[in-house]
Amino acid sequence: MNSNEKQRLILISDLWGSKNSEWISSYTSILNQHFDVFFYSSTELAEINIFNLAQEKIHQKFIEAGIEKAVENLLKSETQKIHVLAFSVGATIAWKAALRGLQVQNLFAVSATRLRYETKKPSTKMELFFGEDDSFLPDSRWFEDMNIKKHFITNHDHEMYKEKEIAYEVCSSIINQLAPSL
Repeated sequence: MNSNEKQRLILISDLWGSKNSEWISSYTSILNQHFDVFFYSSTELAEINIFNLAQEKIHQKFIEAGIEKAVENLLKSETQKIHVLAFSVGATIAWKAALRGLQVQNLFAVSATRLRYETKKPSTKMELFFGEDDSFLPDSRWFEDMNIKKHFITNHDHEMYKEKEIAYEVCSSIINQLAPSL
């Protein structure tokens, strides 16, 4: 990669995909300055039509087959080395894809509570961000077993990633790690 080429950073949405995702612009507006950013809708990757579905039903569709379908589609789409910023179920998709050969150099996961069920860790650098008040946080034993760098953000819950100040904090961490000279 020459010095003018930006590193590829993909973003993978939460379970709402592109719907109600105005918050993603808080990330892309910062990250586009430093990276070649590409956005994936988790629902599109999973081939789930969420029209008129309640959150519980969407979640169920991801669990039943959507996560696996999304992993397959992501593996077909991304064949080069990448960095990933993923939110909630999007992080589970990225994690599982990395275990199956997706060339993830760094995984930044925000509110990735489903990871608490994972027992095998991909061999990539990763950093997890959670709201301290998220009801479904992995327990401390899981973090110890996985040996993963984590950030707990006080006074925030699962959907903290939709807030501008959290976007700024997460993006700052990514830029400081991947593009410190910028």
